[in-house]
Amino acid sequence: MIAVLMKRTLIHVVAVMACCLVLSVTFLAQAEEPTWDDDRFEIEVLATGMPQPMEVEVAPDGRVFFIELGGKLRAYKPDAKQVIEVGTLNVWAQQENGLLGMALDPKFSENRWIYLQYSPPDYSGQHISRFTLDGDKLDMASEKVLLKFEEQRIECCHHAGSMEFGPDGSLFIATGDNTHPAGDSAGYAPIDERPDRFPWDAQKSSANMNDLRGKVLRIKPTAEGKYEIPDGNLFPKDGSKGRPEIYVMGCRNPWRMNVDPATGYVYWGEVGPDAGGDGERGPRGYDEINQARKAGNFGWPYFVGNNYAYADYDFATKKLGKKYDPLRPVNESPYNTGGKELPPAQPAWIYYPYGDSKEFPALGKGGRTACAGPVFHYDAQFAKTEGFPQSFDNCMIIYDWQRPYVKWARLDKDSNLVAIENFTSKLSFRRPVDFKFAADGTLYMLEYGETWGSNADSKLLRIRYERGNRSPIVKAAATNNIGKAPLTVTLSSEGTVDPDKKDKLIYRWQVTPGDKVIATEANATITLDKPGVYNVHLTVTDPQGATGSATVPVLVGNDPPKIRFDSPRDGDFVSLESSIRYRLRVEDAEDGDSDFDEQAMGERTVLTATLRPPGSPGASGSTAIDPPGLKLMKSSDCFNCHSVDRKIVGPSYLDVAMKYKGDAKALDAAAERVVKGSTGVWGQVPMLPHSQHTLEQTKEMVAWVFSLKVEATVSQTVKGVFGAIPPPRVEEAGSAKGGPTGGVTGGVYVIEATYTDKGAAPVGPLTAHATITLRSRQIEAESADEVRGASLLESPNAGGGKFLGAIHHRNFARLDHLNLATVRRVTCRIASGGAGGHIEFRADKPDGKLLASVEVKPTGGWEAWAEASAAIENPGQPVTLYMVFVNPGKQHIMNLDWVRFDAK
Repeated sequence: MIAVLMKRTLIHVVAVMACCLVLSVTFLAQAEEPTWDDDRFEIEVLATGMPQPMEVEVAPDGRVFFIELGGKLRAYKPDAKQVIEVGTLNVWAQQENGLLGMALDPKFSENRWIYLQYSPPDYSGQHISRFTLDGDKLDMASEKVLLKFEEQRIECCHHAGSMEFGPDGSLFIATGDNTHPAGDSAGYAPIDERPDRFPWDAQKSSANMNDLRGKVLRIKPTAEGKYEIPDGNLFPKDGSKGRPEIYVMGCRNPWRMNVDPATGYVYWGEVGPDAGGDGERGPRGYDEINQARKAGNFGWPYFVGNNYAYADYDFATKKLGKKYDPLRPVNESPYNTGGKELPPAQPAWIYYPYGDSKEFPALGKGGRTACAGPVFHYDAQFAKTEGFPQSFDNCMIIYDWQRPYVKWARLDKDSNLVAIENFTSKLSFRRPVDFKFAADGTLYMLEYGETWGSNADSKLLRIRYERGNRSPIVKAAATNNIGKAPLTVTLSSEGTVDPDKKDKLIYRWQVTPGDKVIATEANATITLDKPGVYNVHLTVTDPQGATGSATVPVLVGNDPPKIRFDSPRDGDFVSLESSIRYRLRVEDAEDGDSDFDEQAMGERTVLTATLRPPGSPGASGSTAIDPPGLKLMKSSDCFNCHSVDRKIVGPSYLDVAMKYKGDAKALDAAAERVVKGSTGVWGQVPMLPHSQHTLEQTKEMVAWVFSLKVEATVSQTVKGVFGAIPPPRVEEAGSAKGGPTGGVTGGVYVIEATYTDKGAAPVGPLTAHATITLRSRQIEAESADEVRGASLLESPNAGGGKFLGAIHHRNFARLDHLNLATVRRVTCRIASGGAGGHIEFRADKPDGKLLASVEVKPTGGWEAWAEASAAIENPGQPVTLYMVFVNPGKQHIMNLDWVRFDAK
């Protein structure tokens, strides 16, 4: 789809355009300096792994309700710190249908009414229903269907589904245009009037005054489970001009909508069309964020953005007609069941294309799924409840699910847009999907996760703002802290900070047993003459007396062993169909050298080879936000002695989780040991008291440890300093494909070697570790360590059933730590129903040295798979490889199934 670029004609709209707001580029680009402290935002992860979360609501009693597209209503209970299932609706969950919207009744504390918008399997359309909650359960028999409307289910998409109550008790309901976005529309206006093409004609819905699709509806529910029409909707209550429920018409996909509780103004994000450039048929695609102060027509499918007009187009003859007039839009579609002459079109409030926006540069560029969040109104009580600060009073959250961004739209006293400002740098985003301010001024947020499907990285977050003096965040580290006596140890407090940025901190280092203060500097060097098991404790105090602490272990009397791989090398490619030969070198001051005593030292050497999927404990590539327990542990001294998946001084956290699995009393007991300290539970090194943490904090920390579980990986274990590792038997992990590895090409093959020495009293045995990561030569694209911009899509025609699609110019996928010494060519399985382009293989960064460039020619379809290859240069050392997708200025250029590194 190559658009013919043309000069855009600006249409000056007269005063009837009540929502038009003219702002200069410079004015919007310049935001005020923040008057808050960004470091004071605290982010709590309340729940993870929710399949396709949609909307969130906070009840007056503190319960946080959220819905999932598949039909489930769940709630987070803050008193129990757990998620419960409240109810399940039977929904038709195809073509983006399902459980779409939710709202709590304004008098929820009294009547326990909850409103749900969902797609029934036995009705081709949507139901807006009221249910009653019986405690923590949804009473299915209590359903009152307030409103329902039919849709076409022949073709996808656009159902919107957001619901919000206004300050007068009116319920606003966002509905999509129920129109296929592609086909012959080519990213422009979907106005296909040919016979039987109504799924591709948005005139049947958005531009139809007698249809509830492509609208924002406004009704007032009654106690009987019905509704009334409030004053001020777009058409008369008698239905003589159009459906009286319509407040806003001319919407494409108003997926996320909110209502300002102070003004009653309605805001929604409008997910726009896909044309990459202006053409004869009309403007490029824009997403919009709209403000409706009163009822109106917002133009789709005849206008987009700042009332940029599409041309009437005959899909049968391919002839262009006149451009539509925003003052007098006319709907002459044969699928229109309402009047032809429509209300004047309102321009968008905020709008932006795929590329840079001249009008709103702060919104960046990339994919587009615009959403409108809530407006924040400050209350003095928030200073006591950790609510958001007064600096954000009368600011509205705007965000994009696809791009993604989260911004503040700062409003003046008349709700005019003043500036677009950054939200907080402390929060990274994985497709934000909904926001809700609670009565205490804290913010709840749903993150959808990495892909359109179900995601393990979806989250329910609570964001609060800390005030007052905060304790120092203490980091302590020791160099050369294990070895023979006398042992000289270098101590460092690097990374210790006072979050309130006070001028002077007081440091105190102590050695236990004994509690003797050995240094009062930020960094120190000490010598311990006698063998023993010690802990060095650092306490840091700020000028107001608040303290923080951290501990590092010191073991005197036994030199730690050393172990390394001679072969294979880290980053090598291997065949998982055959055994892998290996050789290790072990050296220990007390035990000897494996080159001279292979048998004795080999008995104490163990290799574990694991076929590990991406995202399992210890795997690379995770950029997820830390759960609250893990965040507390990282700010403490926990990882000085422990690791997730290996023993350091104390046991691995996976071992701890397995030991206490199923023990209901273990969490409270373990949390108390963290606060009070313990000896002899896991070995000779005592765990010092952590009195700087409350019992509730240590419960969160231990709960995170107990949540760990060994993933469904396939492991092989062998002993000895040399030998062979059998091929993994992947069918044991559920593969149905042939061969010992089942043809699996995702994930990585991790080989860890450990040697445990004999110990040297009073220090017990010490363990050395060496780990290498190997890959099969063919790697599924979706198993990359990072994917930026592209989407994970599913297809039975792709390897592993998945592939990377919706790829635009400068998107990339990253593969960590590859050794290209044995590679001569790189081959890609690709498809392109668009312009094609190149896949550039670059070293260490997206614009790093070019090692190979694979040309991708159009294959005639998005699943017309073909192979393309190119020679690849060996950089001479292991490399992090970036696969950069290139075709300047183009969108939707190709799909990638897998990449294969062909051997010399």
